[in-house]
Amino acid sequence: MNLTPEAAALLERWVQAAEDIAPALAGEGDLTWAQVRESYGKQLAEALPAPQGVSFERVELNGVPTMLVVPEELNDDRTLLYIHGGGYVHGAVEGYVGLTGHYAKRMRARVYAPDYRQAPEHTFPAPIDDVFSAYQALLSAGTAPERIAISGDSAGGAMVITVMRKARDADLPLPVAGVAISPWADLTHCGPSVRSRAGTDPLTSGELLDDLAHTFLGDALPTDPDASPVYAEVRGLAPTLIQMGENEVMLSGAITLAGRLAEQRVRTTLEVWPHMFHVWHMLVGHLPQSDEALDNAVSFIVREYERAR
Repeated sequence: MNLTPEAAALLERWVQAAEDIAPALAGEGDLTWAQVRESYGKQLAEALPAPQGVSFERVELNGVPTMLVVPEELNDDRTLLYIHGGGYVHGAVEGYVGLTGHYAKRMRARVYAPDYRQAPEHTFPAPIDDVFSAYQALLSAGTAPERIAISGDSAGGAMVITVMRKARDADLPLPVAGVAISPWADLTHCGPSVRSRAGTDPLTSGELLDDLAHTFLGDALPTDPDASPVYAEVRGLAPTLIQMGENEVMLSGAITLAGRLAEQRVRTTLEVWPHMFHVWHMLVGHLPQSDEALDNAVSFIVREYERAR
């Protein structure tokens, strides 16, 4: 990767923020999971702070604590449900003030980021249930589904697909569009990229993903379609954009997911970005590829808003 010194330094700070995760997964270290998440979120927020021109507050959606991001310039009928990543184990909405803030400013939309329950305290399907409950709350509050989009990264990217499926199966209106960033779409990790990309992504590895999956799944199988959307029936979902870094060990799963969506007549766009790492969007404002990828995501969603009018 040819990164600027600034971007390389920020990426290294991100890697350092995650250093407590592997020991915690192994049952080692002195921190509780709550402390691991708090430390991770605080360090990310310091390294990748919110842009100017956005405000943050805590709200609840069907009892799910949620971070609401509101830009100064707001198109009042645009809403984005953003699902943070973290392997269903260690994510923290506080660490996403940068990415959600930039998303909100570019879309001129309210962004709701559910602070969903996580493993090991709350295993599968608790995180998914919380996010689906938050989506239901937006509908119940009178938000028009054609003005709601869903986006998320990593585990949250997989939940973009799963939440749309759950809405379809419950006969609820679907959002206007879904954007899955670096989705963790296949928890079996059987694709070739787990081996061919080993060591190329500084943020994750096959071994780490196996440990995260084991912690999250509990007694569930990694082929459960709610955990691994590559095994799901996805017909009838909203138009979906998948963005993936070429260096990611999860690359095969994302390509398989895009193929499955396309085979089942979901309008699907797949972007694979050469040399990019897991959720490179986090460096928005500091890395040109991050800015361009987020701009593409926003353009995709805005086009669907316009089509739905």
